[in-house]
Amino acid sequence: MAFELKILVWGCVLGLVHIFAAGQAKTRQYGRDWNVSARDAELPPPPSPVVGRLMRAQANYFETFPIAALLLLIAGLVPSSSVTPWGASLWFGARLVYLPLYAFGVPVVRTLVWGVSFVGILLLLWPPLAASFS
Repeated sequence: MAFELKILVWGCVLGLVHIFAAGQAKTRQYGRDWNVSARDAELPPPPSPVVGRLMRAQANYFETFPIAALLLLIAGLVPSSSVTPWGASLWFGARLVYLPLYAFGVPVVRTLVWGVSFVGILLLLWPPLAASFS
């Protein structure tokens, strides 16, 4: 299996970690009865800071994951460049670090780490984009 496809698989696992972390935090705050309910009776109170950060980290992950996943798939199926493993590594490593930074409310560094993940996406994008012009 190509390296980029392995990163894609682990990116899917990380997506599940985001879902589980936010869900567990919400259940801890609102209780098990809320978790298993239809949630249409009344609005819950606003999320605690940690729950809110985990929900925003999850939303942020799933904003860029489809793009990264498609580019990882392209790179894994049509190997064309030596930069795509670097892009895959930067994207995944940064996204892995991003979740705890966001959960603990670490400012600035979190944004820099997001920027590194974006550079990873750009490295994944460059080869197919360049090929589209030839």
